[in-house]
Amino acid sequence: MRLIIVSGRSGSGKSTALNVLEDNGFYCIDNLPAALMPELAERALLHTELLHPQVAISIDARNLPSQLQRFPELLAEVRAKHIQCDVLYLDADDETLLKRFSETRRRHPLTNDRRSLAEAIHDEELLLAPIIDNADLKIDTTHLNLYQLRDSLKLRLLNKPEPGTAFLIESFGFKRGMPVDADLVFDVRCLPNPYWKAELRDFSGQDQPVIEYLSAQPDVEDMFQDIHAYLSKWLPRFAASNRSYVTIAIGCTGGHHRSVYIADRLGRALREPLRNLQVRHRDLPHAKQ
Repeated sequence: MRLIIVSGRSGSGKSTALNVLEDNGFYCIDNLPAALMPELAERALLHTELLHPQVAISIDARNLPSQLQRFPELLAEVRAKHIQCDVLYLDADDETLLKRFSETRRRHPLTNDRRSLAEAIHDEELLLAPIIDNADLKIDTTHLNLYQLRDSLKLRLLNKPEPGTAFLIESFGFKRGMPVDADLVFDVRCLPNPYWKAELRDFSGQDQPVIEYLSAQPDVEDMFQDIHAYLSKWLPRFAASNRSYVTIAIGCTGGHHRSVYIADRLGRALREPLRNLQVRHRDLPHAKQ
């Protein structure tokens, strides 16, 4: 059996996550009381007609605070039944959540006559702290539209070819913000920038002219070898510590050239020893993943 627990602050994309999982064969339950998690898992194991049942549940701030505080022990009880269980936590920055509520005009579940929307958004994070601390995978949806969020969920949650740690190497541009859900971040902005070559500007780090230019730069080769050596040594130790998901972010200014080139090279070099490895380019439209 596989169980995915979806949580996050209101407006972060939990409904989208449940829809994606439902479309991919999961039996989904929204706003489950946290105390029912072990019983649900037990019933799914005993009474399902499926050989490998897949269940997804949403647990959020609509729960009683006392039940949210018990989340770590409830999660441990579920995992003691030898159930594959992933905790997904979605979030966005406060300004983005405020904007999303203003656009949809929906009421936040924690607002009342004495608590403003901004206060409710802040208080919600405090309530969900026990879940945040136990999340296997955190996704920052601040810069993701609906379709990008769906793609990200499919990539991280549904494309694990086998059990074990799932690694993601992600290129990004600092000008759009650093991914807050990254476990390791490497800054490659010190490398020669193809953007300042007029004949290369419109290409990306996946196009041959940029690949040839960067491959010929000694600093680029040194940076790649140093990052590769570090990851080759330490990522297996992340896996040995029973981490379910690890994200390695490679950043340059715009996320189009240097970071894309380095991320793709690392993906090719590390895919065989790590096996559960994927590459994503956050800020590159129409990237070849």
